Amino acid sequence: MLEPVVQEETTGCGIASVANILGKTYSEMKAVANAMGIHASDKSLWSDTEYVRRMLSSAGVKASADETPFESWEALPNLALLSIKHHQEEGKDFWHWVVFKRVGSQPFVLDSASYLPSNIRQDFDAMQPKWFIEVENA
Repeated sequence: MLEPVVQEETTGCGIASVANILGKTYSEMKAVANAMGIHASDKSLWSDTEYVRRMLSSAGVKASADETPFESWEALPNLALLSIKHHQEEGKDFWHWVVFKRVGSQPFVLDSASYLPSNIRQDFDAMQPKWFIEVENA
């Protein structure tokens, strides 16, 4: 049974998403991120893709170099970081990080938001991703 990581800080979705990919707890991933100078209190975590790429890379996990525009759920790779809840503040893009995963033919999203009734989501129409980063060899 899959146990999704729930973010322990309001702005910790990037840390929690990487923890979901790497199979770590939130506190384990937060310690790794903090040692790398990455902190949930930094709003850049949800406006810059560099941080999640660095955390994945430090664990030997390859992520695509570019963001790929979202076209359909069927077109997604088996593992990807997705940007949802895309919005702008003072002309700067922000989003919420989630993880798309396909196990066999079963697609689902691991959403670390603490307010959700379930952190394993299949309400695909409600999420409206803008783009994704493919994650390999995790």
